[in-house]
Amino acid sequence: MTRKITIRFSSLLLTLLLTLPAFAQWKEKVLYSFQGGATDGALPAGGVVFDSAGNLYGATTQGFGFCPPAQCGSVFQLAPPAKQGDPWTETVLHVFTGNSNGDGDTPAGGLIIDNLGNLYGTTAYGGTGDCVLLGTKVGCGTVYEMTPPKTKGGKWTETVLYSFPTAKQGYLPNGDLVFDSSGNLYGATMFGGGHGTTCDEFYQYCGAVFQLSPPKTKGGKWTEKVLHGFRSGPDGANPNGALVFDSTGAIYGTTYGGGNESGECGAGGCGTAFELNPPATVDGAWIEKVLHRFNGQDGANPAAGIVFGKDGKLYGTVSAGANSGSGAVFALARPTGGAPWKEALLYRFSDGNDGTSPQGALIFDASGNLYGTALGGGTRRGVVFRLKPPKHGSLWPLTVLYNLRGSPDGNHPTAALTFDGEGNSYTVTEWGGTGQSCQGGCGTIVELQP
Repeated sequence: MTRKITIRFSSLLLTLLLTLPAFAQWKEKVLYSFQGGATDGALPAGGVVFDSAGNLYGATTQGFGFCPPAQCGSVFQLAPPAKQGDPWTETVLHVFTGNSNGDGDTPAGGLIIDNLGNLYGTTAYGGTGDCVLLGTKVGCGTVYEMTPPKTKGGKWTETVLYSFPTAKQGYLPNGDLVFDSSGNLYGATMFGGGHGTTCDEFYQYCGAVFQLSPPKTKGGKWTEKVLHGFRSGPDGANPNGALVFDSTGAIYGTTYGGGNESGECGAGGCGTAFELNPPATVDGAWIEKVLHRFNGQDGANPAAGIVFGKDGKLYGTVSAGANSGSGAVFALARPTGGAPWKEALLYRFSDGNDGTSPQGALIFDASGNLYGTALGGGTRRGVVFRLKPPKHGSLWPLTVLYNLRGSPDGNHPTAALTFDGEGNSYTVTEWGGTGQSCQGGCGTIVELQP
């Protein structure tokens, strides 16, 4: 399995030993601790989203028994209390049952929500596909929809919109999905796509960006199209989800590997930032352009997507490299006159106390400040950080807003933040909390207040 799989799915095997007091500038509160086992989810995947009533929604990678090759996972709702000071209430909306039932299993990204309150996400495995891992049919992954009940108190309904049938169409979807203005869904699969043969000995091909179009008639099937299959080498490999569009309909994202395969990063590659331009004709091909190949010294292995700033630049993180090996925050400026995109490092993580190996996407506030999460920190349990645009020079000063402390607090944040209307932020941690069925805790949902 690749380094990326190890980071995201096997990280519970690591043990963080350093125990130091936390230094907090923001106030933090654990809203919910997952309990794991047969009755609750564990290892929340991706961030959380709000509905119009103030409920939070997300997915867990594990929990509720075994669905080969991993645990089944769930979709959950976290409802705010009616009375201030009371606990938030978790409700499990769906438990995945795996490919033996044609369902997905092991969600590998967060959820998105449409204006009707429907939720959409992906599972890494499961479905009806023919993908085989270590001799076991595990499915190639799914895209699913969760529909809210028509009457209050009723059950949510899960629908598998698409099961990847073979690795050529995509294998192991990951990261968040995104809608376009026509209602098509877009996402990425870490493997599959029909191109590249050197990315992993267990998984086929080097990943894909896909489009999923809704049926023209109610009850019909969604239609999938591979927009680009990555080849590794000079091309990228293992794309992350959380794609973004510009005003022309072009798609932007990052790949964990591929690109520069010499020097510091070796055969796996340092990763890339890429652009996919829509075809000029209805049946034409999307055209990929590599915007930047990371070289190790400027960072390596972006583990999340990128976001547009108001200035038209693309902003993201790399989880490794950048001299210290701890990663960095970067910006890519759009070229003029046919010149290449220009990369600038806004901040290099240095000694681990300021954070290390950021794996979640960034988010802007209304003032143009950037926020994110990273591992490490003064407690080695992870940090929430803020970067402010500089008054002078090109480097953005970083402030650690909160050092996570480990159980019963959160531990190991790898997702983006979500803001509410009052400036409070919410995210998940893969570990920590009070759950006793997982070593080091089963994960948390946390709130941070300025």
